[in-house]
Amino acid sequence: MTQLPVAPDVETLRSRLAAVMPGVRADLEALVRIPSVSAPAFDQQQVEASAAAVAELLRAAGLPEVEILRVAGGAPAVVGRRPAPGGAPTVLLYAHHDVQPPGDPTLWDTPAFVPTERGGRLYGRGSSDDKAGVAVHLAALRTLADDLGVGVTVFVEGEEEIGSPTFAPFLAAYRERLAADVIVVADSGNWRIGVPALTTSLRGLVDGVITVRTLDHAVHSGMYGGAVPDAMTATVRLLSAFWDADGSLAVDGLLSGEADDLGYAESDLRADTGVLDGVQLLGTGRLESRMWARPALTITGIDAPSVATSSNTLLPAVSVKFSLRIAPGQDPAAAFAAVQAHIRAHAPWGATVEVALGEAGRPWAGRLDGPVYDMARWALEQAWGSRPVHMGVGGSIPFIADIGDVYPDATVLLTGVEDPDTRAHGTNESLHLGEFERACLAETLLLAALAH
Repeated sequence: MTQLPVAPDVETLRSRLAAVMPGVRADLEALVRIPSVSAPAFDQQQVEASAAAVAELLRAAGLPEVEILRVAGGAPAVVGRRPAPGGAPTVLLYAHHDVQPPGDPTLWDTPAFVPTERGGRLYGRGSSDDKAGVAVHLAALRTLADDLGVGVTVFVEGEEEIGSPTFAPFLAAYRERLAADVIVVADSGNWRIGVPALTTSLRGLVDGVITVRTLDHAVHSGMYGGAVPDAMTATVRLLSAFWDADGSLAVDGLLSGEADDLGYAESDLRADTGVLDGVQLLGTGRLESRMWARPALTITGIDAPSVATSSNTLLPAVSVKFSLRIAPGQDPAAAFAAVQAHIRAHAPWGATVEVALGEAGRPWAGRLDGPVYDMARWALEQAWGSRPVHMGVGGSIPFIADIGDVYPDATVLLTGVEDPDTRAHGTNESLHLGEFERACLAETLLLAALAH
């Protein structure tokens, strides 16, 4: 068991936390009711309303300086500050208040923006990703209250779910206000219910749109099919060249690594994700490596006629959106160049192919040593009653690499409340309420330990 030279009174803080949790839960539910979808097609006044609600909660939690800030073209971010006592460190607590679109409402068991408890879980869009992160910070601040012995800056972003497009200029504009010795990013998850984790690596992201053209206008498929190539068939042929027969990505020039073996069994992965019986998994080697340390490409959208509106026509053009996750250490620009080269080499039948870059974000790998990591491991172990694991995450949080560049001497801790049943970004997103309270206790203990 991890030991600290001077440790906070765990049981006293546990009791104080229990007293504030009903209010924290109520405030989380109020935030979930605000449909703060940051995607441009949605009402951005809801994002403004969410920022205002978060700002009011931070003021009520005792932060004397609370502002809603943005840079040109950016969404509202909330920054609350409490200066450090003399000689104490400053901790930056990050979360985001924007959420993903809810998707098809008929696929939700209960309305996406109506928080609903079932079976010990709180369902609703943003219940875990990442309004629960905001609530974890609130719980720690309320529990410690006047006993908070560190400086705190709470930074709640409003555009994470659209790739944090103005994060770099925001950091440049408010660098001094956000400066900290320790940065806690509450936007990840844990290994299992009952097993906490520190996230120590993230894949990066490169996405874009591939457009395939074979004709300058549509023509009759019966009259010309068999001789004239259509864009849809050319697209299908092009896409098939991205993967080997076993599902491994077949793009030259992409880095690939190995992740720690945490004993993730195929049966667990199938249960966690709902892979249908008889459907084979992709790639080879340890599952942890396939998901955390190797590149993966997914086709996430196709612009083409739907089945209901289709006709007997040879399509002149088809566009598809791809999402490429890149391994730690990979440069996003080099990864995009590799995809471009692959597409040029595999364009079928002389089809014209264009590739437009969308988002690009760097991967991240954290360091695991030092007193702050020791305190974090101690806090997680006290809160869960079991030792934390170090795990990678296949998803991307591009701004973490930017934070590391701007504050190279700060220790970055990536934590969170999610578990394999959370379904972040999907329908029926939920938060395990027991894990949520343990995450609140862990952050409370971490801040108390940093004050010691």
